[in-house]
Amino acid sequence: MSAVIALLSGLLFGMGLLVSGMNNPEKVRAFLDIAGHWRPELIAVMGSAVTLFALAFYLSRGRQKPWCAGEFHEPMLKQIDARLLGGAALFGSGWGLVGLCPGPALVNLASLDPSVLGFVLALLVGNRLAHALVGPAAR
Repeated sequence: MSAVIALLSGLLFGMGLLVSGMNNPEKVRAFLDIAGHWRPELIAVMGSAVTLFALAFYLSRGRQKPWCAGEFHEPMLKQIDARLLGGAALFGSGWGLVGLCPGPALVNLASLDPSVLGFVLALLVGNRLAHALVGPAAR
C-alpha cells in the first residue's frame, strides 16, 4: 500500500509542478529577478506548499507512527552550522542560475531536453562528489 501512496504522491507533486509552472526555468528565474522583470506569482505556490506542510506536520505530531511507514524519521542534524549554510548557498546558487531545483528537473526529464539531462547529471555528480569529499550529512 505504501508503494501506491508513494506513486500517487509523486503524481500529485509532478502535476502540481506542471500546473504551477515551477518546472519552467524562465518563470522561476523571473520570480528571482526582483530588480528586473519580477513575476511574483510563485509566492502563492511556495506559500501554499509551506502552509500545507505545516498543517500536515502539526497534525502528525499526535500520531505514534506515519500512515505508510513504521516510524517517523526526524532530522539527525538540528544545528545551523557552516556546513548547512554552505550547502544551502551552493544549492540555492545552482537552482537559481538554472531555474530548476531537483523536483522540477526530474519532472522535466521526460522532455529529454539536453540541458535538463545535463543538469540532472551534474546534480548527481555534484551530490556524489560532495559525499566523497565532505562525507554524508548524517553523523
